[in-house]
Amino acid sequence: MLADMIANLGFGLSVAVTPTNLLFLMVGAFVGMVVGLFPGFGPAAGIAVLIPMTFGLEPTTAIIMLAGIYYGSMYGGTITSILINTPGESATVASTLDGYPLAQKGRAGPALVMQAIASFIGGTVGVILICALAPTLASFAASFGPSEYFLIILFGLLLLTTMMGENKLNGVVSALIGFVIAMVGVDVMSGVQRFTFGSPDLIGGIYFVPIAIGLFGIGELLYCIYIGQHKKKVKRLKLSFKSSQFWPSKKDYLESKFTFARGSLIGFVAGVLPGSGATIGSILGYSIEKKLAKDPEKFGKGEMRGLVAPETANNAASAGAMVPLLSLGIPGSGATAVLLGAFMMWGLQPGPMLIVNDPGFVWGLIASMYLGNMVLILLSILAIPLFVKFLDIPYVMVIPIVVLLCVIGTYTLHFSMVETWMLLVAGLLGFCMKLYGYSPAATVLALVLGSMAEENLLQSLIISGGDLSIFFERPISLVLSLIVIVVIAVPVVMRLIGRKRLLKKAL
Repeated sequence: MLADMIANLGFGLSVAVTPTNLLFLMVGAFVGMVVGLFPGFGPAAGIAVLIPMTFGLEPTTAIIMLAGIYYGSMYGGTITSILINTPGESATVASTLDGYPLAQKGRAGPALVMQAIASFIGGTVGVILICALAPTLASFAASFGPSEYFLIILFGLLLLTTMMGENKLNGVVSALIGFVIAMVGVDVMSGVQRFTFGSPDLIGGIYFVPIAIGLFGIGELLYCIYIGQHKKKVKRLKLSFKSSQFWPSKKDYLESKFTFARGSLIGFVAGVLPGSGATIGSILGYSIEKKLAKDPEKFGKGEMRGLVAPETANNAASAGAMVPLLSLGIPGSGATAVLLGAFMMWGLQPGPMLIVNDPGFVWGLIASMYLGNMVLILLSILAIPLFVKFLDIPYVMVIPIVVLLCVIGTYTLHFSMVETWMLLVAGLLGFCMKLYGYSPAATVLALVLGSMAEENLLQSLIISGGDLSIFFERPISLVLSLIVIVVIAVPVVMRLIGRKRLLKKAL
């Protein structure tokens, strides 16, 4: 087992350390940190906006760069959480609870260094666990047929409810929007046009990239303008790593030694579970650490363990989310849904056969995550003064640059004005969804998985001659069907139990 892990990682490193891959790995990691610095933008938006910039690259190089943006944003998002109490995205919200109070105590330097170390440990543990788990899951799933694939995709779609927030109805509507968009084009089985309205531009379907860029990029920018993000002024700090006050104390390391391990394991498990992700992982990491602490009253007042726990968790979760994505083809968040779309653009079908058919890509990507964490810890510590200066860039200057990148990237995709208009419409839709509590992430995930689910369902029914028993005949499909039934039944049963309790109280 250990020998196989070392051999696989060594093979991946031989792929990842080529000059081109290393260059774009560093570019992705740096861009990811910058993306994380800008509040509200987030990794999904960063990946979506920059997908067109990777055209012309080799698939492995392009995905290495996009993955670098994904986990690099986890590092960058915490810088604003600590310095100005503004999380770059939802996964770093928990880091504000003790990160900002540490900065207020004059310990911004130690806090930033410790978050970099915690992020590195969490990310590295995540990569090691990926090496251990991904081949096992892939070998198990190698016997999957269309019926098993459909059930796995259905399971992923059911887990959309975990990213729908409190208003499940809004979440369902968000997912249905994604399904509707996925239906446009030609039926792959019958060749009949659907919802094209006679337009030749829609025969090939609505491409994933303009919708993702519009929902996440333009939509987020419009929402930030709406809430007045461009008008906010914050007090800037000057930090120098040459100062003795910049580095953590021995006490910080000793008190956090078990926190590193706990946060990493909690975060990885949360990341592996589709629909959970880095946000839930970071919150769980913080909550469990506080409950286990002998002095929980210190948390929320500038406790280093309260910063280390969510930071190890969210970076381990971002690595863990790659396990279901690579081995089963199930994205667990908006960012990994965008990555899934990028995979499919380059003709890479995530799932059990990906490791068999293209091991160089899979292990090269995994090894690049290990190298990326090494790059990011150096950037996080040595370039902290530089990244602090990024916060001085007025938001009104950021907005037109990002809009220009979105429009140019979409147009140069196929040199299509229709797709450019789709981008703008999707941007307005994304703004409205954000404003009224709908979920752009659910829409993107449904858009990506919807066509895959339809294709595998039709293949299964053609094989069985329309007999639904194909979903129960084989042991694997039977187990998966039972899991799907349980996922559907549990919320219904819990709701019925809740209603009965209310009736008893009323009587």
